[in-house]
Parts: sequence; C-alpha cells; structure tokens
Amino acid sequence: MNGVIKRFRFMAFAAGIMSLLLWFVELPVVYLLDDPELAAKVKWIPFVHGYVYAFYVLTAIHFTAKARFTIKRMILFILAGTLPVASFVAERKVTREFPIK
Repeated sequence: MNGVIKRFRFMAFAAGIMSLLLWFVELPVVYLLDDPELAAKVKWIPFVHGYVYAFYVLTAIHFTAKARFTIKRMILFILAGTLPVASFVAERKVTREFPIK
C-alpha cells in the first residue's frame, strides 16, 4: 500500500503544479497579453497538464480502489485534480489518514 500512496502523493503534487501553471501562467499569457512570442513559449503547458491529469486520475483510481473507498470518494479524489489547490488538499488528507511507515 505504501507504493500506491507514494505514487498518489507524487501525482497529486504534479497535477497541482501543472494546474497552477495552467491557470496562472498559460491562460493569462494567452488571453490577457497580446504577445504571440510569449504565448508560443507557454504553449506546452496545456499539453503536459493533460497528460499529468490523466496519470493523476489513474493513480487516484488505483489508490481509492486499494483503500476500498466508496465511489463517491473516488470521484471526489478525481475531481480534486481539476482545481489548482484541491489536489494539494487531497494529498494532505491522504498523508494524515495513511502515514507512510
């Protein structure tokens, strides 16, 4: 179970960081600033975010299945990856509930 928890924690951090980059770097640069050169430099962020979120969903499903959580709780863990800070909150909950030995 420790390996599953470590993978989930890592992916929660990665998904949170990519969400922050998407919401607070890529979206403002593309939609608020009129600088195509700068927009070209951050166009990689949504693609990486998509892949990271997909792996986050897989690890969240794996973790919640191993922990025998309800479907509702599984969906909440999956949705935690959609908001910039929610995945960090989910990771903290997991750390408190399942301390790594």
